[in-house]
Amino acid sequence: MAMYKRILVATDASELANKAVQGAIDLALSMQAELVAVRVVRRDPNSYFEGSIVLPQVDVARLAEQMNAEAQRSVDEVKAAADARGVKKTLAIVVQSETVSEAIIQAARDHECDVIVMASHGRKGLQRMLMGSETLQVLTHSHTPVLVLR
Repeated sequence: MAMYKRILVATDASELANKAVQGAIDLALSMQAELVAVRVVRRDPNSYFEGSIVLPQVDVARLAEQMNAEAQRSVDEVKAAADARGVKKTLAIVVQSETVSEAIIQAARDHECDVIVMASHGRKGLQRMLMGSETLQVLTHSHTPVLVLR
């Protein structure tokens, strides 16, 4: 009997997240489980700039559109990789939220995932610190088991 039926993998398309994706694909294959690839995009692109610059509304809308398209591409790539390896079913979803960790936990709940797979941290510098704290937040608040890959 499979321990996990549905695995959520969170990605930010960083190199380390891609390793977590590979780990999640391996796990899905060994468990004959389904995979749910999730990328969280902040709802307000201005939040990335810490209010140091205020973008005109039309630019904000364009930036949000680009970020969503890029995020969708990154989860579509996860799905393509999983499909190529023979994972039976993969969902590629982008979630908009101001709180990455909450969005990941909620997505795991919504899609009835048995485990969340994440990298220990994301991109370099400030982003790396932020992603590390996101992983910690998920670990702290999730009722779904979390597998953290380095």
